[in-house]
Amino acid sequence: MSHANAELITRFYQAFQQLDAETMASCYTEDVRFSDPVFTDLRGREASDMWRMLCTRAKDFSLTFDGVAADEHSGKARWVATYLFSQTGNTVVNHIEASFVFRDGKIAEHRDRFDLWRWARQALGMKGVLLGWAPPVQNAIRKQAAKGLAAYRAGR
Repeated sequence: MSHANAELITRFYQAFQQLDAETMASCYTEDVRFSDPVFTDLRGREASDMWRMLCTRAKDFSLTFDGVAADEHSGKARWVATYLFSQTGNTVVNHIEASFVFRDGKIAEHRDRFDLWRWARQALGMKGVLLGWAPPVQNAIRKQAAKGLAAYRAGR
C-alpha cells in the first residue's frame, strides 16, 4: 500500500497530465517553495500561478511520470514533459527529477532538476546548441520566464 504522500504526488502529476492547474495548486501548502533551473525561487501563489500559466499556454503537451516514492517527510518522482515551445515552434522533451518535502498532508517544497542546456538545445535550436551552456544565455532564459510569469500574474 502506498503512502498518502505518494498518492499526493500521483494526484499532482495526474492533474498535470490533464492540464488541471487548480488541482495541482491544491496539492501545495499556501507558502510552498518551488525551484527548478528556470524558475529558481518561487513562493506561495507565485508557484501555483507558474503552473496555471504553463497549463494555459501548453501546446501539443503530454506528460508521463514514474518512480513515485514518499514517506512522512519527503518524496520523489521522475517525469517527462513533451510540448511545443511557443517561441520557436520546436518540440521539447524534458526529463525531470522531482523532490518534495511535505507538511500537513501537502507539498511544502518542490524542486525539479533538469539539464537546462539540453532543454535550450531543443527549445532554441542552433542558438541553444551553441550557447545554451553559457551563463548569460541561461540567465536570459530565466529573465524571459520571470517576465512571462509576471505578465501572466498581472493579467489575472
